[in-house]
Amino acid sequence: MAHTILIADDERKMLDFVKPFLEDEGYIVWTASDGQETLRLVREREPDLVVLDWMMPGKSGIEVCAELRKTSRAGIIMVTARTEEADKLVGLEVGADDYMTKPFSLRELAARIRAVLRRLHPQGSVPSEERLERGELTISPAEYRVWKNGRELSLTPTEYKLLTTLAERPGVVYSRLQLLRLALPDDLLNDERTVDAHISRLRKKVEDDPARPVYIHTVYGFGYRFADKAGGQP
Repeated sequence: MAHTILIADDERKMLDFVKPFLEDEGYIVWTASDGQETLRLVREREPDLVVLDWMMPGKSGIEVCAELRKTSRAGIIMVTARTEEADKLVGLEVGADDYMTKPFSLRELAARIRAVLRRLHPQGSVPSEERLERGELTISPAEYRVWKNGRELSLTPTEYKLLTTLAERPGVVYSRLQLLRLALPDDLLNDERTVDAHISRLRKKVEDDPARPVYIHTVYGFGYRFADKAGGQP
């Protein structure tokens, strides 16, 4: 079944340029030209992935991304003319899975879309019939779902992949570079600092107090590890 993509951009030339290319790549493609329309179409059509422009009328791409992350599991690729590193990190902090700067090639966009969709539909190393039980967390690789105390958490594809990579081997320390290679092998940003941004958002969802994490511990100067006891203790 073909994946569905929503392109949100207020530049008509951009929509007319990208839409036919992605359709030729085999995707079902819809378009939106402002923030409110983007939110409405995501609610109505539930696309697999959103290519989201930063600067749009009504609601900015950052505002839309933050809203989507409350309810949607769609992959999100932020697109913007902003090139500063701080802007990139803002996009990742609010829940984007990837970040592209204009101008970009259609081949690069296609590659990034494929990468995010692979995270959305991972081929994990954990047998599909098994669930990971980690303290109050339950992770189902077969269903691509995570619960805490029976309440389902809404994770992005990138956050889910990072969580399962760490949770599969409690106590094992992963460097940022290892997490890039294992959890985000197709991340074309290739920047170890993006791992920190994704981990920060993940902690806000799985930890009671992100400032004092029980599950995902920082190994200073190196990387991260998942608590090696079921109760989440260091």
